[in-house]
Amino acid sequence: MSPHISLRDYAYRHASRRRFALENISFDIEAGEKVLLLGASGSGKSTLLHSIAGLLGEDEGEHSGHINVQGICGMVLQDPDAQVISQRVGDDVAFGCENLQIPREEIWRRVPRALEQVGLDLPLDHPTHALSGGQKQRLALAGVLAMGADIVLLDEPTANLDPQGVEEVVAAASRLDTTLIVVEHRVATWVEHVDRIIVIGQTGVLADGTPEAVLEQQGARLAAEGVWVPGVDPDLPDAKPECASNAPALEGIDLRYGWDHALGHQRLIQLPRGCSTVITGANGTGKTTLMLTLAGLLDPHGGQVRASKELFGTSTLDPRKWKSQALAQRIGYVFQDPEHQFVAKTVREEMLVGLRARGEVSAADERRADEVLETLGLDALAEANPFTLSGGQKRRLSVATVLIHSPKIMLLDEPTFGQDRKTFLALVELLSQQRDQGLSVCSITHDALFRRALGDQEIQL
Repeated sequence: MSPHISLRDYAYRHASRRRFALENISFDIEAGEKVLLLGASGSGKSTLLHSIAGLLGEDEGEHSGHINVQGICGMVLQDPDAQVISQRVGDDVAFGCENLQIPREEIWRRVPRALEQVGLDLPLDHPTHALSGGQKQRLALAGVLAMGADIVLLDEPTANLDPQGVEEVVAAASRLDTTLIVVEHRVATWVEHVDRIIVIGQTGVLADGTPEAVLEQQGARLAAEGVWVPGVDPDLPDAKPECASNAPALEGIDLRYGWDHALGHQRLIQLPRGCSTVITGANGTGKTTLMLTLAGLLDPHGGQVRASKELFGTSTLDPRKWKSQALAQRIGYVFQDPEHQFVAKTVREEMLVGLRARGEVSAADERRADEVLETLGLDALAEANPFTLSGGQKRRLSVATVLIHSPKIMLLDEPTFGQDRKTFLALVELLSQQRDQGLSVCSITHDALFRRALGDQEIQL
């Protein structure tokens, strides 16, 4: 029987990039195999999944070599919210089937079966807006299965989930009787649930074999390449809980926050100067909403946000009343979706956009931009289009574009998703240095290692 998926010397290069995103990729995957696809940030893992799924158009880049897929592919992406189509669970699962013009009677036989396969025991009319992140990822997986996919591709499906959501998605994927390829940075999450590990890099396939063989024989080498190898712990800076007693740079007093109505209430929340705060809690508890309110980007339903007069030297202490340029210079905000911040054609130009808006860009500004790009491993991509970067690279660029302004406060929503071992360490070290130089840092995170290094103060919702 021929392989379910076969690649021979496959290569792909984005239209706007000089170097290949993928090169010299050769492997076969048999029907029913469960594969964990690993590699450093920017090695082309997501691009490879899109290639297998047939989602890369000829006008987007240059292909060479051979790729053959025998079966129907279904793909689940990183962002749980980006994949919800309909208002009700049953309709959402049925959506793909309807596009394939499957008869109505057959669709509604498939929908309950697919929901059962992913362990989502909910009424068909259950509202999708009431689902947690883990439930939304399982809903997307059910939609793929209902379409009849016998090859399931998961692109970092747990990146934005709380620990319970991670367990739900891994358990659902483990029950599948399809061919499965998972892209993930954290090996420990999936290693017990796959038959095989394939590691790709700039020179092609770096390792291929059973999890035991790959990790035991090449663990040290892979860790050096940036792979999160279980048991090879990174050398992290230590959190500094003593700084939590510093005077506040920003505080919320009797703060009620939410969108259409008040979702949460904090009697007193303070971000100390020169200190790193982490906001933790399950998906849906209002972490992002709280941070947007603290940043002056969302009106509170009650109470007030107040900045430090001593730190900012302004008579107006409510960030909502600052002009947009002053707000951007004083409080840097890194959104959960990096693309929402990009406006330029190249990475280097993206770094300088905000500075140009303020006036002339000096030689010192340009040197500072280059230094930050080099620290975060983006210097080789300075002329690339920001939208062609990998998810992890986009995240680091969004951090870099905020740091270039030297704000007094920096707010980051899930800063470490999509990061390999090396880029995670570089990002943590950079934020740690900025904190030690007086920057007040506040991050939303589910990442235990990030909490360990930068959780000087923790606010749990």
